[in-house]
Amino acid sequence: MLIRHGICHSFMFYIVPSKFINCCRPVATQTISDGMKSTDQFSNQTISSMGNDLVASEERCIAYIGRICRSSDAAKLLQDLRNRQILLSPKAYNEILLMAGERKNFELLFQIFKDLLASGNSPSPAFFSIIASAFSDTTDSGHLLKFVGDVSELTFPRSAAIINRIISGFREVGRIDKSLLIFDHMKNLKCKPDVVTYNIILDILGKAGRIDEMVREFTFMREANVIPDMISYNTLINSLRRMGRLDLCLVFWREMDGRGFIPDLRTYTALIESFGCSGRVEEALDVFNEMKRKRVRPSIYVYRALISSLKKVGKSDLSNCLLQEMNSCITTLISSKDFKRKKK
Repeated sequence: MLIRHGICHSFMFYIVPSKFINCCRPVATQTISDGMKSTDQFSNQTISSMGNDLVASEERCIAYIGRICRSSDAAKLLQDLRNRQILLSPKAYNEILLMAGERKNFELLFQIFKDLLASGNSPSPAFFSIIASAFSDTTDSGHLLKFVGDVSELTFPRSAAIINRIISGFREVGRIDKSLLIFDHMKNLKCKPDVVTYNIILDILGKAGRIDEMVREFTFMREANVIPDMISYNTLINSLRRMGRLDLCLVFWREMDGRGFIPDLRTYTALIESFGCSGRVEEALDVFNEMKRKRVRPSIYVYRALISSLKKVGKSDLSNCLLQEMNSCITTLISSKDFKRKKK
């Protein structure tokens, strides 16, 4: 879990390894002595105790991580490790981050973030979930906004990609209020929301049933000269479909078509289901036939949704024909397993 290095090169103003040896050097597990008054003394003792044994147990590494977080100046100790060309593995950073988050040590959170970037490793999804959990129950939004601002300055010009992952991290832990807070704050930073940011926000608002806000943010998106992509339109159309807003589904479908986007299976599925639920089965069939003409491979779900809609309006003959068609080509249809494979 600790990393040493051979040849070094500079990256983001830190010295980082170009060759890593994943190792875990032994660390004494005793608690910090009450008589140890100096952080420098603790730092020197801890690092010197690591020795040269590269095959120590993971438990000792975790104990070492605990010592870092219990120290009076953990950020200073991390700096000393970096100065001595000792970096932690991503798993170790997650462990320290978790402990720092539990203690609401936001200064250490940012230091860990900087160290992880300095190590040349990309933060994992778990890393951002831990950050989100650390800030989730804080009532003072100042700490969170300062953290986001510092991260933005540290990672510019690629800040948007990092902040997008922070926003997603809060979404994953169910704190969409924090996601929206960061999004609003981001508009005042040097790095502005990009199409990925807006797509995340559209998805958050759509799944929360906040349709008016979703449509409003889509309007702001275009006013900010951020060009919507296929994901933007599919997110809008599917969210509107769930809320039974066929009228708006059609508005954005026509807009999407006018901008030259080619509907995919998700688009067609949303439209077919929306027409079917509204009793407009003829239009649902028209969309279904267009989908096949454009060689978009149907899914089992599309067939079943259309068959169900036809039965509800008494078109049993047509529904039976579609059922036979579905059964005859069922091995070629997209199923839920295909979607799971794509996510992987």
